[in-house]
Amino acid sequence: MKKLGMQVEQIEDVESIVIKTPHGNYIFGNAEVSAMTMQGVTTYQVSGECRFEDAAPKIPDEDVTLVASQANVPTEKAKEALIASKGDIAEAIMKLSTP
Repeated sequence: MKKLGMQVEQIEDVESIVIKTPHGNYIFGNAEVSAMTMQGVTTYQVSGECRFEDAAPKIPDEDVTLVASQANVPTEKAKEALIASKGDIAEAIMKLSTP
């Protein structure tokens, strides 16, 4: 490969790789990573077991206050309900209001 101007290097002791997206994170545990350089451009190859973790929704304080007052619950419970409903105010109020 060196004759082609290609250099491949294994990156050692990689514990994890995280690829962050607006929708969540792709997490590779115990990943194997190779770096290949050709014509001055380095490309990384990642292999291993991958799992996806949803991004936690950003919950505005106004939404927490609204849900807490509408469902007559403490703000902590309102925030938990909003996180569980992925920020859906109506769903959070419904869950908290239903016995």
